[in-house]
Amino acid sequence: MKTIHLICAARPNFMKIAPLYHALKNEPWCVPEIVHTGQHYDYQMSQSFFDDFGLPSANHYLGGGSGTHAEQTAQTMIAYEKLCLEKSRPDLVVVVGDVNATLACSIAAKKIHLPVAHLEAGLRSFDRTMPEEINRVVTDSISDCFWTTSEDADENLKKEGINPEHIYLVGNIMIDTYCMMKEKIEKSDAYKTFGLKKKEYIILTLHRPVNVDVKETLESILNTVEQIDLPIIFPVHPRTRKNLDVIHPLPQNITLCEPLGYVDFMSLVSNSSSVISDSGGIQEETTYLGIPCFTMRNTTERPITVTMGSNQLVSVDNLLEKIKHPQTGSIPPLWDGKAAGRIKQVLKSAL
Repeated sequence: MKTIHLICAARPNFMKIAPLYHALKNEPWCVPEIVHTGQHYDYQMSQSFFDDFGLPSANHYLGGGSGTHAEQTAQTMIAYEKLCLEKSRPDLVVVVGDVNATLACSIAAKKIHLPVAHLEAGLRSFDRTMPEEINRVVTDSISDCFWTTSEDADENLKKEGINPEHIYLVGNIMIDTYCMMKEKIEKSDAYKTFGLKKKEYIILTLHRPVNVDVKETLESILNTVEQIDLPIIFPVHPRTRKNLDVIHPLPQNITLCEPLGYVDFMSLVSNSSSVISDSGGIQEETTYLGIPCFTMRNTTERPITVTMGSNQLVSVDNLLEKIKHPQTGSIPPLWDGKAAGRIKQVLKSAL
């Protein structure tokens, strides 16, 4: 029986490990263990996702908490190394996405000679001012196995000198999560709790420092969004809340709410007319659903959502013009809800 650590830290990670955990939990050749580093620790950002996805409590909780990038990374490295040396030494460490825990646990694992597999490897924005880009590049430089969502990610890894024999195009596991939860999502009708009509409202999410950490920037975005003639639902990320609290008055067409669980949030997204966001994952989910997405960023590490999907990169200056010309696009290859099964076969052969 091979022990596999599934590292999760923040809500995007919980979405990605859930299908893989369920694919592996009954296999006779492995024991998947969930390692929660603690980056997101309040109920709506953490435990609600475990509840939604039918995940058990984490096997190991590192208690990383908040702090600067360096503090989070250092605390997680120390705690994870201690776990591996003293309590649970895995046969494989699976890190996902691009959060600080992804970097921290991959470094800690490699320093004590543990193999690392990176789920969502090869994504690149080519913007080194993004902390997530540093996490992606460094993690890929030391990983042993690379599971990718699209061919452009494969090409990025090959250009960086990664052996093609270690790269596996498995598809997008975020779509596995949606397919796994689709029945519950369709039953939710969360938009009705806000008094909204299907396809007659917009979802807004903002959390990246470049958009929310400077009051004037956030205010400019909100002033622009105020000019859109539709109701807007804005689930507020904790890091965004502090600056919103000093902006008065807020636009009349915006309704604020607390962060939502996965089922209710995806119900809102799937019934919306469009989404305005600076998130990474939402670009993929809206592409799969054919819902126009307007990403408030200059770059994206998921360019296939622009070239094939429903995503457009926008700024405050051109949002109002772009939103007049939405695109629905098409679904990229292997975004079919079967990525976890492909990963399972790779793992079975390797382990």
